[in-house]
Amino acid sequence: MLQNVAVALLDGVNPFELGVVCEVFGTDRSDDGLPVYDFAVASAEGPALRMNSGFSLQVEHGLERLETADLIAVPAGHGYASREFPPELLDALRRAVDRGARVLSVCSGVFVLAAAGLLDDRRCAVHWKHARDLARQYPRVAVEPDVLYVDEDPVITSAGTAAGIDACLHLVRKEQGTEVANKIARRMVVPPHRDGGQAQYIERPLPHSEADTIGEVLGWMERHLDEEVTVEQLALRAHMSPRTFARRFQQETGTTPYRWILRQRVLLAQRLLEATDETMDAIAGRTGFGNAATLRHHFVRAVGTTPNAYRRTFKGPEAA
Repeated sequence: MLQNVAVALLDGVNPFELGVVCEVFGTDRSDDGLPVYDFAVASAEGPALRMNSGFSLQVEHGLERLETADLIAVPAGHGYASREFPPELLDALRRAVDRGARVLSVCSGVFVLAAAGLLDDRRCAVHWKHARDLARQYPRVAVEPDVLYVDEDPVITSAGTAAGIDACLHLVRKEQGTEVANKIARRMVVPPHRDGGQAQYIERPLPHSEADTIGEVLGWMERHLDEEVTVEQLALRAHMSPRTFARRFQQETGTTPYRWILRQRVLLAQRLLEATDETMDAIAGRTGFGNAATLRHHFVRAVGTTPNAYRRTFKGPEAA
């Protein structure tokens, strides 16, 4: 059973990510018939910690508090992607997993779990901005940059900031049922489960080629996303053979003409969903997808959520 929860803190911890764990597990909601957890925060670097937002925190417990926890949460902090962590903390996390406890990271707290070796040969989530650094530093870790959280029991990892709420509520749902998780979410005024993953929040504009050979063709492609074009037609505009054009395109953009156009169409669809009230069929026409069904198919594959859900998230419920 999930009863005893401890949060491992380091200098520079982020207040919001710490607050997420405190809000889910550290708030007494027994007046609603919800479970009360034996909750505490524990410092790995002395009783006085600096918070990332310019104030300090006085912590009663040290690492000994982790020894009895069913769950140890590690929130994000400033510079966690590049700093070293106390060996005593890493040892405590390894011992916890060995005795059957769970560990959960929020955002860059995942670097602590990775440093402890707890993510070796496991999948994990992390804020999309840290995904490349994490994969480079820890090649045995299978980083999944598009998801909100990953449950590789007994190790749970979450993406940036608010995704920690998703991971914590997931664990409550898993251990104590949907009703308890839904009630906690209702008290927090958050959805008990969010559709989609991080992909809908990532800005991924394709880099423009600086080469002169296909620059004009790229500009023409951007202005005519609503038109169907072939490699042969594009090669003719570039005054090349289709084979030479395809090779140059790959060299200078890092992708194929088809994938480049597809990504640009999705980016345009995102902008139209955010900024206009156009119908799905109208957006499909303007972006070259032809109809709403095809738009939905490619949008879900690229962004991880439906066009309607994306519009509700970034434009507001009145646009649903």
